[in-house]
Amino acid sequence: MSNSSFITEFPLLPFADARELQLWHFWLFLSISLAALMDNGLIITSTAYDQHLHTPRCFFLLNLSLLDLSCISTPDPKSMANSLWVTRAFSYTGWVAQLFVFLFVISAEYSLLTIMSYDHYVAICKPLHYGAHLGSSACVHMAAAAWGTGFLSALLHTANTFSLPLCGGNAMEQLFCEIPHILKLSCSHSYLREVGLLSLRFCLALGCFVFIVGCYVQIFMAVLRIPSEQGCHKAFSTCLPHLAVVSVFVPTAVFAYMKPPCISSPSLDLVLSVLYSVVPPAVNPLIYSLRNQDPKDAVRKQMTACVSAAIRCLFSSSKGSQCR
Repeated sequence: MSNSSFITEFPLLPFADARELQLWHFWLFLSISLAALMDNGLIITSTAYDQHLHTPRCFFLLNLSLLDLSCISTPDPKSMANSLWVTRAFSYTGWVAQLFVFLFVISAEYSLLTIMSYDHYVAICKPLHYGAHLGSSACVHMAAAAWGTGFLSALLHTANTFSLPLCGGNAMEQLFCEIPHILKLSCSHSYLREVGLLSLRFCLALGCFVFIVGCYVQIFMAVLRIPSEQGCHKAFSTCLPHLAVVSVFVPTAVFAYMKPPCISSPSLDLVLSVLYSVVPPAVNPLIYSLRNQDPKDAVRKQMTACVSAAIRCLFSSSKGSQCR
């Protein structure tokens, strides 16, 4: 029986045997990663520098974009490198670090999505108390609680997962390190500890999901009582992007971790991993920007300023002066 303490690396199995499919995987993931980096980067800089976007909702959107950047930057580079180059070895320390960061980001993002649903609930159902419930200090404390929850959850799961003895080999059939695939390599009944932790995490996630659903039930009841069509449209424009993000992120993540082993397959695991770890960071900025005019205007203003600065720099360079 080989213990995890004697394992120095985890070889990552190829995405496909055909070289053409490996290159297709590389270019596809590279395009998605670059789009996510650009979109989330624009949201972060626009929210940070535009005074009109210094609101609780945009503050939470800023934190969501930071988490999305971390999420897309954790598994994708190594996965793309494995598709591009022949070597596929991944160090044991690298696997631990990747699992910790990934769990940290996913847990924090789910907590933040729960907080954002409360923000929408207060804004629509209790607008007169919005400043009292979501002041600057309250927003900072809630965001810090989301990040702290993610850190503690990741620390607990990572420490427990990599304390398990492994005897089922060390080859991974996934794009990145995930708990269910490490549990398959365990040769001890001690893996039941991690199953218990996952079950507890599922119960907490279910509680957050019930809270989100409860908030939106109250929101839709309040929206239906709004007499003006413009008011209804504004309320739905505020809530629908968040609801769309939750609908994509939560079911796929829960199913990926809690699905029965009898229906598990490499292709299904791959699709689920992409749906909850790669797709949301790329589409979240688009979803929020398309339905909210303020972030869209701020991004457009920033892009215009960048293009203008680049043009001025080109003209200054052609005249021999320095760009500033």
